[in-house]
This record gives sequence, C-alpha cells and structure tokens, in this order.
Amino acid sequence: MTASATKRRWRRGALGLLTASALASATVSASLPAQAAQPAEPHPATVAPAGTPPPEAFWGDVASIPPAQNELMVKVVNQTNGQYPDDQVYWTFNGETHSIAEQPYLDMPANNSGRMEFHLGAPDSPLTDFIEFTVGENVFNGNTTRVDAFGLKLAMRLHADDGFDAAFGEDYETFQETREATFQKFRDEVPEEFKHLADDPNRIIAPGSSPEFQDGGAQANYFTDYANSVGVDETTKNIFGCAGTLGGDANKCAALNRHVADLPEDQQHDPSKFYPTGPANYYAKFWHDHNIDGKSYGFPYDDVAEQASYVSHEGPQWLVVAVGW
Repeated sequence: MTASATKRRWRRGALGLLTASALASATVSASLPAQAAQPAEPHPATVAPAGTPPPEAFWGDVASIPPAQNELMVKVVNQTNGQYPDDQVYWTFNGETHSIAEQPYLDMPANNSGRMEFHLGAPDSPLTDFIEFTVGENVFNGNTTRVDAFGLKLAMRLHADDGFDAAFGEDYETFQETREATFQKFRDEVPEEFKHLADDPNRIIAPGSSPEFQDGGAQANYFTDYANSVGVDETTKNIFGCAGTLGGDANKCAALNRHVADLPEDQQHDPSKFYPTGPANYYAKFWHDHNIDGKSYGFPYDDVAEQASYVSHEGPQWLVVAVGW
C-alpha cells in the first residue's frame, strides 16, 4: 500500500477532518444522470445481536452500481423502515442536493476533508447527519462519526477492485429498531449523568457539547478527580473533546475517556479493559456497543487502538451509504 493509503490520525470535531494530508485537488463535477432508486428490502422479524453487520440484501443491488468516472461511485440507500419514502431521503455534497428518488448516485471526485450530509423529510430538516472522508487518486479514507452527535443511523460499505469489502457504522440491530427505541436504549444503558444527552428528539449530543459538563455545569468536575489521579490537570469538557493540553496527546485522551489511564501503558490499548467503571465517556461506549464490530468514532481520538469506524483502502470501486431513522 502506498503512503497515500496508509492510515493517518485525523482529529475529529465540528469542522470534520482537520489534519488529513492534502491529496488530489477536488473537482466540481459530481453526479451521473438520475437512475431509479431500488426499494429497500424488508427486515426480517428476528433481532440480530449487537455489533452484527447488516445482511447482503440490506445494501441493495450492488451488482448494478455503475462504474465511476471519477474516483469511486457512491450509492445512497433508504433504510428508514418505511418511515420516509425515497423522495424524502436527501444527500448533499459540494453544494449539490438531491433526493435518492431523483438521484441515488454520486460519482465522487478527489477531495480533501470532504463531508456528505444526509437529511430526512426535507433538505433543511433537523433530522440530519454526515460521513466524512478524504478521497485521493485511487484511494478512499473515511468514516462515520459520533464525535459531535448522533442524528441519523448511518452505515457505509466500501468495496475495492482487489475484492476488499468492509462495513462500518450502526449495527443491524440498531437499524431494525425504531428511533424511539434507540433513544430509550441510550437512556437505559448510560449512567444518570449522561441521560440528558438524549433530551432532544432530533439528536443525541456528545457530552462535550452539553452545558452540564462544561465550566459552571452540574457535571463540570465529572473527570477531575480521576484525571488528577493520573497527573492530568484538565477540564472535563477538554477531556471529552481531546482539547487543551490533550490536543496533542491522543493516547492520554483516549485512556481517560475509556477509564484505563490508571493502567500500565501496555494495557491501555486492550479493548477488553475499556470502560470498566466511571468516570468514563459512556456516550462513546454506547456507540461502540451498537456499531458494526464494535467500531465507532465516539470522541476525537477514538482511533487509538484501532477502535474507530474508519476505513482506508486503495482502488475503491463503490461505497454504499445506508440512511436510517
């Protein structure tokens, strides 16, 4: 694999990919002529275990995805379980917005620190979310992200010319359940301090965005004693956001969020030891518990120990993005 395809550490946040190396210059042309969207396959009645990838039918007819003229072909599929028809599922990229009934495909050009947004109901709906990526000449680097918030259930599947095929994002169990069930599951599984993050029916916010965990908030000292015990003098907000003195220390920030900073360094990268007790980033833990293969971007340096919902591969052929409710 060439240097352009090797995994690089990207700090995630409200501005997307902040430190990805510049690749090829982005081009403006993006879309193929409109093609009819395929109807979503019905979900079986059985419930898949947490972390299970979706079945093949979930992704639609991948054999019919046309070849890209740019770097790779992106197809958006409707997995809202009948809550929204295809003409109310929208995507936006590079200032261009379409429903998937009108245009399910995007011929993705090379771009740096790109973002593709998805909306339900209308292009300006509060029900929205995004994936982020850098696409270079013959290489795709990208991920789903929960660093800022959860807005919509998203999963993406990358297929490459050499047969590589991998999926990331919310797991099949999460896509099968209702939005209300997902929000309630969050409230049920996180400690009391985190339950308010799901108060807004449009999104579940990351703890660093909550006034409760910021200076003057009721939980402003949530991490203070634990951080001090391992020699870190930093605010709770900056620990959740890997900011301040932790902005350049990925390992320490990840260890604090996962409550393993008190362990020997050789044990801090062992996922079996993550989140043993509080204080910890239980928001991030929830998304790991309910993402494909346990991989999620729950905080900016969640790629430490290869735990992020991130993929990098040369020769990308197509990317399918499933949008849920």
